[in-house]
Amino acid sequence: MLEVREYTSVCDYVQPGDIIAFGGYSPFSLWAKLTTLAVVTHVAIVIEPQPEDETGHRFCNRIMEATDYGGKRGVMTNQLSERVSQYDGDIWWLPLSPVARARFENNKREFYKFMLRQKNKGYDILQLFGAAVDFLDTTPMLGQLTFNKQDFSSWFCSELIAEGLRAAGVVRDINASEVTPIDICRFAIFNDTYVQIKGQWKPITGFNSEQPSGWGLII
Repeated sequence: MLEVREYTSVCDYVQPGDIIAFGGYSPFSLWAKLTTLAVVTHVAIVIEPQPEDETGHRFCNRIMEATDYGGKRGVMTNQLSERVSQYDGDIWWLPLSPVARARFENNKREFYKFMLRQKNKGYDILQLFGAAVDFLDTTPMLGQLTFNKQDFSSWFCSELIAEGLRAAGVVRDINASEVTPIDICRFAIFNDTYVQIKGQWKPITGFNSEQPSGWGLII
């Protein structure tokens, strides 16, 4: 079930491991919407909140993402409040389900070790093109162009998040390089209720409906 609320009303409930989904209006975002037939074009993951001031009374949620933002390009951390304020498009908060939350808490040390090792790595937008065109993956010749073998020397957004979720034990047996932003949102790892924190009411089709095990693997 989708709710629409201001980010300031839910920010205290956002937890590490939760997913933030974006749907933009840039030329690339419009292309992504066309090829995936989805409203979501980018995803990020919440990491530990940090105090905004020395008193420790105000906290800001920080996200980690592979993107092109603020004059930088690659894997970076950003304040979620800043992204919500400046982003031209829709934003959703996808809280982990209790089962996924328990797995995350049991493996969060491995999650943080993995994510910190990826910081400042490059942004690989070309692999996202291949991940988005899944229907050609099993086609002779053309499949060689669209099927992504796992390569973690650089990242596109959903590839980084998928592998981070695997490090946290939330998903397993996936090819992260074949996971698109909408795939992340469709993985059955979230609470039934999710929240749109920017934009007009816009449901994510197929939200929380697909088992991630085996995703992107050709058997």
